[in-house]
Amino acid sequence: MDNDNLKETWWKLALQIFSQVSVWIVAPILVAIFLGKYLDERYGTNPWLFLALTGLAFIISSFGIVRTVTRYISRLEKEQNGKTDRSK
Repeated sequence: MDNDNLKETWWKLALQIFSQVSVWIVAPILVAIFLGKYLDERYGTNPWLFLALTGLAFIISSFGIVRTVTRYISRLEKEQNGKTDRSK
């Protein structure tokens, strides 16, 4: 029964991981694009603030993705270790 439950719900965890990683990719980049263009127009620094904020957004996205994936990997390892301990 436990194995059937796992087969039915594996895609939910995959969808959750995909969603969170996608947000880490899209959100910082969109904020950087709009904020960078606004600040460049306001201060006449075209395109330097836009480029700097886009680079910063890339770094933030990278750290966020690594953090999210690492968290899920450790969660899956704990679940896997718990299942192997129970089966002994």
